[in-house]
Amino acid sequence: MDQYRDHADNRLINGCIYCGGPEETRDHVPSRVLLDSPPPENLPVVWACASCNQGFWLDEAYLACLIESVIAGSTDPDRISRKGVANILRRTPALRARIEAAKTVIDGRIQFNVEADRIRNVILKLSRGHAAFELSQVVREEPASLWWRPLPVMTAAERDSFDASHVVELFGEIGSRGLQRVLVTQVSLASENGDEQTLNLVINDWVDVQDGSYRYLAIDDAGEVKIKIVIAEYLACEVTWTV
Repeated sequence: MDQYRDHADNRLINGCIYCGGPEETRDHVPSRVLLDSPPPENLPVVWACASCNQGFWLDEAYLACLIESVIAGSTDPDRISRKGVANILRRTPALRARIEAAKTVIDGRIQFNVEADRIRNVILKLSRGHAAFELSQVVREEPASLWWRPLPVMTAAERDSFDASHVVELFGEIGSRGLQRVLVTQVSLASENGDEQTLNLVINDWVDVQDGSYRYLAIDDAGEVKIKIVIAEYLACEVTWTV
């Protein structure tokens, strides 16, 4: 994926983007555990303290293994399609046993009882990273809303709305990567009497980090910072802050 020059004021981002601590390490956003090997070149990175950089890994590994186990309907590493996740399950039998213990079969259907706090922790971490890297926005406070939902359980209308590109109303931080990604497009509208009107729209589209593994959309518009994420083309996530 392409890297974009950042012309934003460096004073906007100081310290660890998660806790405000010292800038000790660079953290990949998204985390490599959510991607297949080899990861994309020029993977986005943000500043983080050593504690935050290391402290999310267990929850990230849990989420990656959970999603692939749900997709496969099993925690058996031989049935997991992603080799990296299969190897984590082989190397960490305690994690595999924990996910396996959360599996139930109801009316012939396999279900997993998830650890919601761990999922929320990862989604919030990823969203803060995207907000900093794409929008030059540091959002360490609690979000106004945060939700996630498997794509297969969403209605067609819900999925179309979630997957749609964003039409920009107000521009965010000048020089941010997100602003440099926007596209101008023309849309023709026809009225009932046949008259046509052409509109110029500014579009903010999804960033596909790795096909089938991870994509996101970062929005800084109309007093809101909103991050949308899709992991493994299975889990849809959305986090919103009022700014």
